[in-house]
Amino acid sequence: MLIRISLIVAIIAGLAAVALTFIPGGVKEKVTNLQTDRETQKHDKEVAQTDLKKTKSDLAKTTSDLKQTKATLDATTTERDTAVAEADKQSKRAGKLEDDLKKTTGERDTAVETLAAYKATGVDPKQIVAMVSDMKDLKKNLADVQRTNSQQVLKIDNLNAELDRFIHPDRHILLPASLKGVVRVVDPKWNFVVLNIGEDQHLKNRGELLVNRDGKLVAKVQISDMQKDRAIANVMAGWEIGQVMEGDQVIPAWPEQ
Repeated sequence: MLIRISLIVAIIAGLAAVALTFIPGGVKEKVTNLQTDRETQKHDKEVAQTDLKKTKSDLAKTTSDLKQTKATLDATTTERDTAVAEADKQSKRAGKLEDDLKKTTGERDTAVETLAAYKATGVDPKQIVAMVSDMKDLKKNLADVQRTNSQQVLKIDNLNAELDRFIHPDRHILLPASLKGVVRVVDPKWNFVVLNIGEDQHLKNRGELLVNRDGKLVAKVQISDMQKDRAIANVMAGWEIGQVMEGDQVIPAWPEQ
């Protein structure tokens, strides 16, 4: 196909050359210039096509290099992030190990000091264990004695209050100013209530309490019997302003100054 095209072009060129011999000078020159321009344009086109091919080739290579560079950058970034995370993990682990070491060192030093203190006493471990056991027993006995003593003091206070009632029947029984309680049970038939306070709160027999609800006086009651943490009180005649209810609060009628 290429050979046939070349023959046709050669024939046309020959015919053009023959025709030029019969064409006047001015026209012949123009035709020659046109042929020269055509050859020049053809050459420029060939050069441009060659440059275009080279440019496309260079562009394809640059694109390929760019893709490779991007892939390398992504891989490097991933490796960097992994290395940073691992470094942070190792740093935290090192910090924890350092803290554990300080704690262990402190415990060791404390143990050494404690051991030195034990040795300084001249007492062997068995004796120390026995002493600790004895100390616990003594503390328990002391607590029992103190509790019993407190109970005896309360009994004495109650006896003194009873005695004072006979000696000074008009004298009021004083109760702690901070004493507060709540009505837990109400018996309207026998007109008494059960309170959640007792000996442990330094309540006294025949002590008088004001019953109030929302800050309003409801009645006055007097202690008739009590235990460690509860007491029974009778509603005093003439002081039942309203009906006493569960949940009502009580405070001393005659608080200590």
